[in-house]
Parts: sequence; structure tokens; C-alpha cells
Amino acid sequence: MNVIVSNKYQELLSSLDIDIIKSINGEFEVDELISMFANFFYQRMILDITAIKGYRDSKNLQKLSMALDMKKIILLLDDSDDTLSSDYLSRLISMGIYNFTRNLEGITYLLNNPNSYRDVAHIHQLDQLTETVNEKHVNSNVRVLGIKNLTEGAGATSLIYMLKKQLSRNYSVIAIEINKKDFVYFNDKDMISTTRDQFPTILLKAKDIDIILVDVNESKTEDICDDVLYLLEPSSLKLNKLIRKNRNVFRELSGKKIILNKSLLDSRDVLDFEGEARTNVFYNVPPLNDRVHNKVLDSFLAKLGFGRQKSNEASNEKGKILGLFKF
Repeated sequence: MNVIVSNKYQELLSSLDIDIIKSINGEFEVDELISMFANFFYQRMILDITAIKGYRDSKNLQKLSMALDMKKIILLLDDSDDTLSSDYLSRLISMGIYNFTRNLEGITYLLNNPNSYRDVAHIHQLDQLTETVNEKHVNSNVRVLGIKNLTEGAGATSLIYMLKKQLSRNYSVIAIEINKKDFVYFNDKDMISTTRDQFPTILLKAKDIDIILVDVNESKTEDICDDVLYLLEPSSLKLNKLIRKNRNVFRELSGKKIILNKSLLDSRDVLDFEGEARTNVFYNVPPLNDRVHNKVLDSFLAKLGFGRQKSNEASNEKGKILGLFKF
């Protein structure tokens, strides 16, 4: 069932031939909309942008994007100069708002064919990120390490949490997720949920931080990271899904750091995997207990160049399955 929030385009939206569980009309503060729908179950919401008070200020849309699942929302734009501008549309995309249109035909299409970032990437302006990368390298010694799932549910969020805990013993560390809200469940003030639009601001303010761990997911922020880890859960099901989605995935990953995560493969299995995929594995990480100190992560972090993590225990792991790769 679907929700309609209308104002200026009430008559247009009333002509939609869809099942509706709730329909409201008027102009609402962002906090009102969040209060009404944050815990309300619906399949899709068609949101008339003129129903949002202050919609010309992208900060109000940002607040909405942090509270609601924007993948379920179709934003009906008006024909004002503000929303027609490429800068405004680019800001929407930075917030993870990909489903927007200006007419009934667009709404009908997006109900059945929701956009991904790939569909709107040509609209996205990346100048701010480029400037931020240049300024970061000039003014800060912070190291930005991105972590990205390649197979579904490969464990980026949990791995970031465990890496942050262990790095924090020797470094000043924060973790950032972009266009997601999973970090809230770790109850850690140094694990920050933000939008792609606000990410450069956080990055530039992190002058006294040694390391920033970034869950890049679909935010397309790899270019702003100093290094990126690409996580694969090496089960047959997950790998076959990945290959069917993109047969050239391992060719595209040539020279990049591939991490087998939540992996039950032994050293022989890893070598077989590398041969079959014609790729190199940077590290093989087993399923881990996030409540304890995992020595294998010290060894892993040392290989990534975080030398303070290296310990006698980590060095002794050479020769074991997870010490397969030489430093």
C-alpha cells in the first residue's frame, strides 16, 4: 500500500491508479512528516515537494533523508527556478534521493522502475568532492579508508565497527556511514551517520583525527578515500550472484584490495579462488566475534600500514590460514 502527501499537485496525484493506505494534503514541517511516517509501514510514498515547508532549502530535504528511507519515496518536483537548477538536483542525489520527477508519467514509471545512482549519475556534480580531496591532502594528515560491500551483506558495517575498536587503541579514529543509519545501533559517538553532501564538511573538520573509516556503500565516494577495501563473502551463492550481475567485476577490480570477509576458506581454497577468478586476494578474514579483541585484525591492519597494531601475537599468525599473505 502507498502513501500520498500532496499540496500544490493534489489534483494531479489524485488521478494515480494505485492502492493508497494514507493520503494527506497541506504544507508540513519536516519534523511533522518524520513524526507521521518514521514508524509507519508503507510500500512507496509519493511526496509533492510543495508539501514540505522550506523545500527550497536543501537542508530540510537533508533532514528528511536522514529520517526516512528515501528508496521508498518518489519526489514530485515543482517548476520553480530552485528545483530546476542542476545544483539543487545534485544536492538531492548527494542525499540519496534518486527518485524524482516532474510529471505523472514519471511517477508511474518510478513506481515500477526505481532509480539507482547509476540512473542519475549524469546529473551529479562532483566539483565539491574534488576540491575537498585536494584541500584534505594539503591541510591534513588524516588517512581515509573506505570499506565497500561487493557481495550483498558482506559485512562492511560490522567490520568497520571492529576495525575502529582495535585501531582506537593506538590511533584517533572516527567512522562515517553515508546515506545510511546503521551506526546508531552501536551507541558510539565517534560513529557518524551523514549524507554525501555533508561528508566533505566532516572530512575537512577532522584535523586532529588520524584515521577515518568510511562505509561508502552506494554513495560513490571512493575517490575521496586514500584507499578502499572491497569486501566479498565467498559463498557460492553470493559469488554467483555477483558474477551474474557483472561478469567483468574481477577485471574491474584488478590492482584493488579484495578482502574475503566472513570467510571459511582455508589457504588452499583461497589459492583456488584466486586462480578461478584470476585475481589476487589482499586478506582472508574469518567470521569474528565483535565483543572481543581479534588478533587477526591486528595482523590485517598492520598489512594495511597501521604499524602500531602489529604485535607478537599477530606476527605468530604467519603460517596459519590467516597468515597466508606475507607482509
